[in-house]
Amino acid sequence: MSTQRYSVTPHPIETLLTWVKSGEIAIPEIQRPFVWEATKVRNLLDSLYQGYPVGYLIAWRNPTVKLKDGSASGGKRILIDGQQRVTALMAALLGIEVLTEDYETVHIRIAFNPQEEKFEVANPAIRKDSAWLPDVAAVFDAKASMFQLVSAYCEANPGSSQDAVFKVLERLRGIVHNHVGVIELAEDLDIETVTEIFIRVNSAGKALSQADFAMSKIAVNETYGGNVLRKAIDYFCHLAVAPEFKAKIEKGDTAFVQSEFFGKMKWICDVNDDIYDPNYTDMLRVAFTSEFGRGKLQDLVALLSGRNFETKAYEDAIAEDSFRKLKNGILAFVNETHFDRITMILRSAGFISSDLISSQNAVNFAYILYLRGRKEHVPPAELEQLVRRWYAMSVLRGRYSGSPESQFDFDIRQIDSRGVKDYVNAVIPNELPDSFWTGMLPQFMDTSSIKSPYFLCYKAAQVKLGDKGFLSRDITVRDLLLNRADVHHVFPRQYLKDKGLTSSSYNQIANYVIAQSEINIAIGAKAPLVYFDELRQQTDGGATRYGGITDQQEMSANLESNCIPAGVLQGAVPDYLGFLEIRRHLMAQKIKSWFAVL
Repeated sequence: MSTQRYSVTPHPIETLLTWVKSGEIAIPEIQRPFVWEATKVRNLLDSLYQGYPVGYLIAWRNPTVKLKDGSASGGKRILIDGQQRVTALMAALLGIEVLTEDYETVHIRIAFNPQEEKFEVANPAIRKDSAWLPDVAAVFDAKASMFQLVSAYCEANPGSSQDAVFKVLERLRGIVHNHVGVIELAEDLDIETVTEIFIRVNSAGKALSQADFAMSKIAVNETYGGNVLRKAIDYFCHLAVAPEFKAKIEKGDTAFVQSEFFGKMKWICDVNDDIYDPNYTDMLRVAFTSEFGRGKLQDLVALLSGRNFETKAYEDAIAEDSFRKLKNGILAFVNETHFDRITMILRSAGFISSDLISSQNAVNFAYILYLRGRKEHVPPAELEQLVRRWYAMSVLRGRYSGSPESQFDFDIRQIDSRGVKDYVNAVIPNELPDSFWTGMLPQFMDTSSIKSPYFLCYKAAQVKLGDKGFLSRDITVRDLLLNRADVHHVFPRQYLKDKGLTSSSYNQIANYVIAQSEINIAIGAKAPLVYFDELRQQTDGGATRYGGITDQQEMSANLESNCIPAGVLQGAVPDYLGFLEIRRHLMAQKIKSWFAVL
């Protein structure tokens, strides 16, 4: 018979709120935006008033940690499900301010009509209507006099019964005595088990990731500055996509502005580049893996709890050291020079916009590689080349697309034992042998996905190699990708549709070129044999129909740089399937040439 790994205990809401205020139960999201609409808070209060159940809360007690003096600390309970409900109750009943999604501090005021026994979100009209109590928090104020509340209400509402109003308000006050079940999970459960329990109990909720658990562990630890560190992570990610948020931090969180983090991260507000906009999972992965030499975030959760992996015990000294190392990792991540270098490296490889980034985890590990290389004092130019080549290899091989954590863990442990240079120079030839370019890559390019990593690498290759757009005399692929480019079908889409081909057939990436829109429009649905013959005439002194190239040698060079099979100007246009086969090999060789110069 299996051992039950949890307990279920009903507790009055009043007790839960007291625990939260005293820190007995920690709400890790208390410093993050409150995402509920005010109407959901209203509905929650109404459900409690009607005596309806409002679901379970799930708490996971932190492991008991051995302190430096040898004593044991009882771990806090971390509320991992029910945070929004508890925050809503604290906001509505106790008048505690919450942060909105815009990180603005607001009061959520829920009004109550004692005569109709109805809740509503407070608004100007309700505040002017004497039939409503504009904020139920006044009823739950410990200093409030029920006699004065009832008298004031009845005076403002002639004809209302003091006894009736008194009974209704007493019933309202009584909702804090309603019980909510708390599922308390055993402290020795691992993250996977806790996640599985969460999913099964709360199937409608968002699945918790290991990063969520790590962020919870960070947020509830004030002893080693976890609460401020959590803000640094959240704020940096928010500023990366919404620079205007800086003013709100400066106005609403002066304590954080005065911390060591804000001055080191506010530069991100002046960056317009969106090649790398990390979320908190990305930041944790990079900071943890680069600093700890481990790739699995479940290990970070354990280390922040003070776990000694050898003795299986929990020690305060390990927790303290883990928070110190994580802080160092986060500071390295938000360092302006470091962040600028990793985005510069990506751009220098041809990945000049976020549209060309197919794998955030490949970028994450490239950043890890860069940070580790700096620690190993690899010369800057050499380190940049190593990171460029590793990122390109990672994308081409899908290295971090399957089980990124396991691959992160394997790679960083190898780097720990062998060093950055030795490991990178050993892995790349094995991952990209000659057979990859001649056999595997052309096969991989048999796809209709315009977001295919192979097509993205092909476009990066054209950028890096300085190619001109298809049939363009002056406009480069770089220019087109940074402005407005058309993905043009060499064998026009309508031409192939008229022949009965399906979208998966005519949208093959080997049928794509980057072209100016006016060139694309001019070609229209013409058969390739027709418009390639017109191009030949264009270079023989005929009418200039497509682009501005009139020199035959220049035209041939443009077609070659865009991987168009030789001989098309002389009428040797293969059939569509033959064209695709030839062009896949030409595009693969283009990517190989690109990789050689990275």
